[in-house]
Amino acid sequence: MDNDILKVLYSKDEIDQACKRLGAQITKDYQNEKPLVIGVLKGAIYFMTDITRYIDLYLDIDFIDVSSYNGGTTSSGEMKLVQDIQSDVSGRNVIFIEDIIDTGRTLKYLKDVLISRNAKSVKVCTLMDKPEARLVDVKADYVGLDVPNEFLVGYGLDFMGKYRNLPYVGALNSELYSDK
Repeated sequence: MDNDILKVLYSKDEIDQACKRLGAQITKDYQNEKPLVIGVLKGAIYFMTDITRYIDLYLDIDFIDVSSYNGGTTSSGEMKLVQDIQSDVSGRNVIFIEDIIDTGRTLKYLKDVLISRNAKSVKVCTLMDKPEARLVDVKADYVGLDVPNEFLVGYGLDFMGKYRNLPYVGALNSELYSDK
């Protein structure tokens, strides 16, 4: 898999430092509260596991799965709720854990869903933010790393189900996806 990577953007150590920083900030911001942390599947599983280890609070966790890619390299723009959360969010402080925010469509969709379910607050924590790709006016409340507008894989990010388990984030060689 390493041979398919054009360049490594963030090492495992750099990712871990971002997790520590974000975990400390969330701990500070939610003192004396028990937030509901929702991981956005499948990409956020690595980040959610690592960051929650640095959040020194009681918290509940849940997962949601939304798809808009259908196996390609660009979002179709149509959101499909693949798996809903099991938790009642009414009156709860919710923190979404995302691997990456690019177009912003998924984030807007998810926030709208939880606000309609009467969540007390909805915040977003993303490991990576790709503002150059933004199509919807949304922002994350907690950002680990700003990333360039390249097709990235690793640490949860995939291409057609591959590369999620790389311990770093890298730019995929375009020869592998340019005619897909």
